[in-house]
Formats: sequence, structure tokens, C-alpha cells
Amino acid sequence: MNKIIQDQEVVKDQTVTIQDDFWGGYIRLVQNVVIPYQYEALHDRALGAEPSHAIANFEIAAGRKTGEFYGWVFQDSDVAKWLEAVGYSLSITRDPELERQADEVIDLVGEAQQEDGYLNTYFTIKEPGKRWTNLNDCHELYCAGHFIEAAVSYYEATGKRKLLDIMCRMVDHIDSVFGPEEGKMQGYDGHQEIELALVKLYRLTGEERYLKLSSFFINERGQQPNFLKEQWDNLGKINFFTGRKEDLDLKYYQSHLPVREQKVAVGHAVRAVYMYTAMADLAAITGDESLREACERLWNNITNKQMYITGGIGSTHRGEAFTFDYDLPNDSVYAETCASIGLIFFAQRMLRISPDARYADVMERALYNNVLGSMAQDGKHYFYVNPLEVWPQACSCNPEKHHVKSERQGWFGCACCPPNVARLLTSLNQYIYTVHGDTLYTNLYIGSELRTKLGGTDVAIQQQSTYPWKGIVSMKINPKEEAEFGIALRIPSWSLGMEIRVNGEALNTAENIEQGYLVIRRMWRAGDIIEVNDPMEAHRIYAHPNLRADAQKVTIQRGPLVYCLESIDNGEPLSSISLKEDGELTAAFDETLLGGAVVVEADGLRVDQESWSGGLYSREKAPLQSVKVKAVPYYLWGNRGSGEMKVWIPEGSM
Repeated sequence: MNKIIQDQEVVKDQTVTIQDDFWGGYIRLVQNVVIPYQYEALHDRALGAEPSHAIANFEIAAGRKTGEFYGWVFQDSDVAKWLEAVGYSLSITRDPELERQADEVIDLVGEAQQEDGYLNTYFTIKEPGKRWTNLNDCHELYCAGHFIEAAVSYYEATGKRKLLDIMCRMVDHIDSVFGPEEGKMQGYDGHQEIELALVKLYRLTGEERYLKLSSFFINERGQQPNFLKEQWDNLGKINFFTGRKEDLDLKYYQSHLPVREQKVAVGHAVRAVYMYTAMADLAAITGDESLREACERLWNNITNKQMYITGGIGSTHRGEAFTFDYDLPNDSVYAETCASIGLIFFAQRMLRISPDARYADVMERALYNNVLGSMAQDGKHYFYVNPLEVWPQACSCNPEKHHVKSERQGWFGCACCPPNVARLLTSLNQYIYTVHGDTLYTNLYIGSELRTKLGGTDVAIQQQSTYPWKGIVSMKINPKEEAEFGIALRIPSWSLGMEIRVNGEALNTAENIEQGYLVIRRMWRAGDIIEVNDPMEAHRIYAHPNLRADAQKVTIQRGPLVYCLESIDNGEPLSSISLKEDGELTAAFDETLLGGAVVVEADGLRVDQESWSGGLYSREKAPLQSVKVKAVPYYLWGNRGSGEMKVWIPEGSM
């Protein structure tokens, strides 16, 4: 069935261990609060949260209880993502009680699996005769993909292969159904996910069939005759979710063209970046230049024309989708958390192909802002949508903004984002470094210990980081024996004066820059020290002139963090505030702000509403008053109650 040997030593991604004051706290929050809370939510025991019924669905499918399927057709995937996060968590800290809970869930999943290997509670319980008949909407392969990722994570953490065997049986079943051979379905899922999961399974097992199946799903997408359109027509053009007859928008599924011909990111943002991730995976493994070129084009389109300053993507709630270049509204934005997580996946895979700092810059931007901001500081409340401007009354009264929330929710009926955050943060060690040849590339400045092989010798590297509040980083290099290899340090896109020393000797940072990294190649000895000092100054950021939503506006950034205004600090309405064009920005650490954070004060102007003498409109302009404006890191907004928030601020003068 696969090439894993039963008594094989457990393959762990433990070459990197995070030891970081900032991120360590969030990882512990996920381990101690988020994962246990989500376990309760999946069992419908989380007070105040929408019912999940995800575990109950498996109990019914397994025959342990009777009842009806409840929830979204893809509800199984919440369980899978929780198990994947558990696997990563157990790789960090072995927890017998958590492992016991996971093993019980895995036993339940195994009982719900059908004799032929098929696994999906919706079609087992509700429509057992309709397997694979609605791949546009019903997410069967998507759910399978998430369980494959969970199986790989859990096996690597524990060496237990029960879930892995369950999913290998499921993949064997899928492989018997789909493929280019006569008699098989020449189709693919409406929601991409299994493609990247199959690559993970291939990397673990070495089984070529898994790689071929992933390639088939990618290569078949968008070909003519179009599989999704044919299946849609066979279903009478009825949308599964609305029950209405509708025309099919193939761009929504990224199925309008073969993937190698796609040049612009369109459609559902999460599906898109999951697909691009798999494309980059396959390009890296197979050397397929046409796939790599397609990934490059799509990356450039997203990050240069369709990405928010926070790393959010997907500008409309209608289809949770991309719209068109430079269309990035702030108050009706979608910017789903899962989409930014998918963008981070895509960035990581592009870094595996080529060590280019622009991929890591975007990874850092999305991680510190959109993704981190989606979870409350208590670990129990989440944003699905991540806006850049919030007026609470508009969120409740304007139908076009009902999707935007001014406070994070406890759980969602469609709870894809919370477990996605958990699995990303517990696997964050996989994103800090990449190795190309004999050179180690440092993508993220996160305190960590790395053990790897460079220049033919074992090397241990300890990174200490003061990010995101200061730009001071040190790396202690300890090769087992003296060896020559490269250490590459990313020069962040926001950096204006990074200073680097090796054993106290300053380096010329204008030399040896390769694709945004300063590459230090030398003979390394145990105890060598690299010191980095990258002054973090609060500075103004302006948007491209074609980005109409941000015309004549400015935002503040310091280091990797984007800042915003909240009404709790600045009063209401925030629309009356502007920043002085020539005003100073002053940064200081505030110990009282949500555990401590650097805040930025700016010279600003406020409309004097009390002096307004007209009615709704007037010929006279309201006078301005000088005020001090306080900006806080975007990721912290919404943790102090409901209120207005704004990232982009008008800029003006008296």
C-alpha cells in the first residue's frame, strides 16, 4: 500500500525548535487554550459557540448513535484540521492526555470509514448513493485532503500509523475512482486541497502513485471538455447550497483555463492559493518549468495588485473572492483568515523553489498582521473576515457589510479558520528557514534552535530575536567541525539600515546581496556569532495611485507590523481624523496594552464637529483642531470591546 516500514524510525520535523518570547507565547496559547477549546467546540460543549456537530456526525456514521447529519457538507474537515494541529503540538510537547483524546477521535474516524476505504460522514449518513456526483460544491476530496495532512502530521509526531493507514486506504479508493485511465472519472474537486495533501503523503511515503494523482488533479483542471461544467449541467445547474438554478462561474473554481495558462488570480481566494501551493510543490519536485512560471505570474499578480497591506487577500464577500486589480476596499473587504494562511503556504513553497526574499516578506506580512489578528488574545474568539476599517453600526445595519464584525466570535458554524490558525502556529517552525545547496536561508527572525547539515557537517544554530518590537537578532553558529557553508539573512522590505556583524566585525551589507538576502559564505567554527541590528522606525506607507480606496491616505508601519487607529484611543468618529503631512511619528512600548506592545503617536488633525453650524450639508468647511493620534498594532485591534477601527487615514495640513 505504501513504502513505510512498520518499525521505521519516526520521521519528525524537529530540526527547528522555536524558543521565542513573542511567538512562544502564542504557541503555548494554542496548546493550552485553543486546541482544548476547539476539542470542546467539536463536541458541542463550548458555551456560547455555534454547534459544530462534527464529532456527532462521525458517531452517527460509525453506528455509535442514531441521528441526522448536521452542519456544512464539509464539516468533517474541522476534525481533520484539529487532528493536524494536535500532531504539530505533540511534536513540540508530548501530552499523554491530548494524545489519548486524539487517539479516541482517530478510532472514531476509523469506525466511520466504509469497507471500500471511502470516508465522508455527509455522504455516509445523508446521501449514500451520491458519492462523487457533485464535486463542484460538496468538498469530498477537500475533506480527504485535510485528513491526509492530519495523518502525516500525527504519524510524524507519534509514530502511530492508524490514521495514516485509514487515509492510505482512502487514497487507494480515490485512485481507483479518478485518473486518466478509461473507466475512471477525469475530474477534480471544486475546492482544491487534496492536491497539496497528496504531495505531503508522497514526501512521507515515497509512493509515486500519490504524486501522480496530485499531478492529475492539477493538470486536469480547466481542460476541455470542462469536468465541473459537465457535472453542473448533469445536476440541472442547481447550486447545492442555495437550491437555486444558477449559471456556473468557472473562474470561481479556477477552472476557466488550464492552470499553466492562468495569469491573474481569480475566484475563491482560499481555493486559489491552495491550488497555487500544490502547483509550486509539484514544480519543485518535478522541475516542471511551465508550472513554476505559472506560479510566478500568479504570485506577482496577487502581491503586486490584489493584496492588502495586512497580507489579506480576497476583496469581496460574494464568493469570498478576488475581484480585479487594485480593487481593495477597506470596509467591505473579506480577507478571510484561511486565505492568508494559504498565501503563507504558497510563499513557503515558492521559497523551496527559489530563495527570493520577496516571498518571505509576504509570509511575514500575512503572519504578523492578518493571521495573528484573526485570533483574540484569549485564544477563544476569532475573526473569519479581517477588515481594514470598521464602523460597528454599519456592520449591523448595512446589508453589504453584515459579514464584517467589530468583535471576534466564539466559534462559527463554518469553522474553517480557527483550526487553520491552530495548525499554522503549531507548525511555525517549518517556515523559519530553507536550505538550498550548502546555504541556510533565514526567512523569519524568530527565536529558535536549528539542527541541520551544511557543508558536509552537522550544524546547530541558535537564533535569538527581539522581533517584532526591536530589530536585534543574534545567531550562534556551532558546526560539529570547521566547515565552509553559507548563512543567508533576509533584508526585510521595510528595512532601511540593517547592520550585520560576524564575531564583532561589521559587514558591508551592500555586497553579497542575492535576491534580497545577504549571503555570508566563509569557514565557520563553533561559537561564531552573527549579530543583526535593524532599527525599527515607525514610518508612513502610501498605496499605488490606482488603489482608489486608499487615495490621499496613509498608514503606519513599524518593522513587520501594520498599525491602525481604534476609537477607544482616539474617540469617534475616526473619519474626522487625519495625520499631519509633516508630523512626527513617535514609538514607545506600552506595558499596559494587552500584555505590552509598541504604540505609535502621531501629530494629527480632527474635524471640530461642535462648530458645525450647517445641516446635513453646508457651504462652510468645518474647522480643524490639532490632536495627538494613537496607533496600535493591527493584530491587537478589537480586543478591548466593540468600536471603530481604521488602517488607512487621510493625510492633510491645517
